[in-house]
Amino acid sequence: MQNDLIIYNSLTRKKEEFKPLHPPFVGMYVCGPTVYSDPHLGHARPAVIFDLLYRYLLHLGYKVRYVRNITDVGHLQDEIADEGEDKILKQSRIDRTHPMQIAETYTRSYFEDMDALNVLRPDICPRATGHMTEQIGMVQRLLDQGVAYEANGSVYFDVTAFPGYGKLSGRSVEELVAGARVEVNPDKRHPADFALWKKAESSHIMRWPSPWGEGFPGWHLECSAMAMKYLGESIDIHGGGLENQFPHHECEIAQSESSTGKPFVKYWLHNNMVTVDGRKMGKSLGNFITLKDAFRRWRPQVIRLFILQSHYRSTLDFSDGALEGAARGLEKLVNTLRNLRDRIHAVEEGVGHRMDLAGYREKFLEAMDDDFNTPQALAVLFDLSHEANQMLASGAKVSVSALREIEEVFGELAGGVLGLTLESSRAGEEGRSGGEAGLLDLLVAVRAEVRTQKLWGLSDTIRDGLARLGFVLEDKKEGTTWKRTS
Repeated sequence: MQNDLIIYNSLTRKKEEFKPLHPPFVGMYVCGPTVYSDPHLGHARPAVIFDLLYRYLLHLGYKVRYVRNITDVGHLQDEIADEGEDKILKQSRIDRTHPMQIAETYTRSYFEDMDALNVLRPDICPRATGHMTEQIGMVQRLLDQGVAYEANGSVYFDVTAFPGYGKLSGRSVEELVAGARVEVNPDKRHPADFALWKKAESSHIMRWPSPWGEGFPGWHLECSAMAMKYLGESIDIHGGGLENQFPHHECEIAQSESSTGKPFVKYWLHNNMVTVDGRKMGKSLGNFITLKDAFRRWRPQVIRLFILQSHYRSTLDFSDGALEGAARGLEKLVNTLRNLRDRIHAVEEGVGHRMDLAGYREKFLEAMDDDFNTPQALAVLFDLSHEANQMLASGAKVSVSALREIEEVFGELAGGVLGLTLESSRAGEEGRSGGEAGLLDLLVAVRAEVRTQKLWGLSDTIRDGLARLGFVLEDKKEGTTWKRTS
């Protein structure tokens, strides 16, 4: 097992050598979606980034248990003040349907889009509504320890009872008091206190019985309860978007460590935001594009590559030009693999030129070991692609085994670690119907028959028409192939 991995820990604000609590086992918890609408590009980034971490830890030989939750209750509109309407309830009111129907509909939508992006399913995907017993039990423990209090059927965590409150975000309790809203919930002893359990009003559909009356859990509570249920009281990695650092993750630390008396998370990792013209992409700002809409314009693998082209701790600015650049980059890698496979079927085994694949693999791993530096790792893959194409174009004698070794490196690094599917240029239909590739193959076959009849004008019409649609035909002695140009 490789032990050179260095990661940036948001808690200590520095890079640290990765040393799991109980090697070779790694417990990783990542905040998942609140399922009240179709996911957009802002949701794709953490999913792809932590899928990358999961893949790389497995690649290094760790035994990983990856947990990513589904929030289907308790996420209120005002995250800072811990007030307002439940996001799922609000959408159910707009759609005039049951809130659990909203949750089910958009949970399926989320998984559909993540599957299209080649995001591996986590080992466990727990839902908040399925873990009421654990959440109520945790609230009771915090009450028993005197760090929480009941007020009018709700239960709040007392931030003044936890001296470490603010250590992740760098915000002090005094700063929170200074920045408090004019109108503070009168049930709270301190403006920064947060809800563990909320009393359900008579119109509130999603409600459960508890020792404090009917209500529902606070948003922060679910992650602590489910992380500890499946990963233990202290876990290796907790991930999520930078926007969750405060208040969500700060509150998780306070309630978890107060509950157990142990450190909750060893390594906190946060991906930065997706922006549009420098502003955070989000539904509330109206500047988002859903993944389903994005997939109509770009293949899902183009979006995955776009995300990986920036370091996860940097902002990722969305634009048509950036996506078009990612599409061209993906096509270069896809075409290289296609060229390799075409040559594999055209040559015989024997002695010939071999590339320094060990050197490429070493540089790739060095990049990944440096806090998952995907831009540098991709640069290594493009260098490998360039040299492979030069070798193929030079006419140098290359054995089948040497070509297969290059193919395997692409599969290992681009496919296995980065999650980029490069199986075939003719398989450039990720996220689209398989009928597109079949139709193009049929047109190639029809054109070949047209050419045997010397109907050159019709042959050119087919070729030019496909070019206008974004496909180029390449006539070789082995036959005609097609590839996408955009």
